[in-house]
Amino acid sequence: MAFGGHSDQSLSRHAMRAEILDAETELRLAYAWRDQRDEAALHRLVTAYMRLAISMAARFRRYGAPMNDLIQEAGLGLMKAADKFDPDRGVRFSTYAVWWIKASIQDYVMRNWSMVRTGSTSSQKTLFFNLRRVQAKLEREATAQGETLDGHQLRQLIATEVGVPLADVEMMEGRLAGSDFSLNATQSSDEDGREWIDTLEDEATRADEIVAHGQDITVLRGWLVSAMQSLNDRERFIVRERKLRDAPRTLESLGQELGLSKERVRQLEVAAFAKMRRSLEDRASEVAIFLG
Repeated sequence: MAFGGHSDQSLSRHAMRAEILDAETELRLAYAWRDQRDEAALHRLVTAYMRLAISMAARFRRYGAPMNDLIQEAGLGLMKAADKFDPDRGVRFSTYAVWWIKASIQDYVMRNWSMVRTGSTSSQKTLFFNLRRVQAKLEREATAQGETLDGHQLRQLIATEVGVPLADVEMMEGRLAGSDFSLNATQSSDEDGREWIDTLEDEATRADEIVAHGQDITVLRGWLVSAMQSLNDRERFIVRERKLRDAPRTLESLGQELGLSKERVRQLEVAAFAKMRRSLEDRASEVAIFLG
């Protein structure tokens, strides 16, 4: 939906017919909105500077975003500026609003440039909007001096010129090198050709790993059952309730059920584990082969 219910053409014409505020009127409207939340004053202030927002939006058309969307984002930035503007600072509203309008448009362009987030840090944002311009400038200067820059030298100079890490330059250059394409696109012009998604490695567990894991679990379960058989009924009960339940029972609750003290239950548990350990030690050769 267009900002304010207008298309970009009609909104532009409407903005060009809006009044031009003098400093005194602008200040009065800003105070009325800040102190009294006068919506009529806000509307008049925003409408007067919508031409500024549209003008700034037009500068970003080269990034491929629809002009109507750019104008809407510029309008949102303008409204945010009006909401945060402090007339006591002695600055004209237009001067203050420029930053908010530009920031809103830039954020929109970066969000919609690619399905993959292009960048979020200040250095990445600076690179996104200045990389090509700085690159062209450095190449012109090198040509004028009769020099030829390879890719690595050029990226280093860009990093120095913009004041960002070399890694950010390399990352952004790759992101700007081409647009997104579908993984369902075929690798050749043949309709029956393999899709790019078919070349991606399946991260799911392989069938042979699933089978091997199942066999290992079976072996371990057999050893556990064998070790449990070396215990008497009471010891098996304690081990089962303490270690094999989803919600292990406490020594105190077991003691109450068995008519034993908490300390006695702990001693029986330790003794049971010792028996199970000896049972497994008798299978030392099998364990060594299993662990391989």
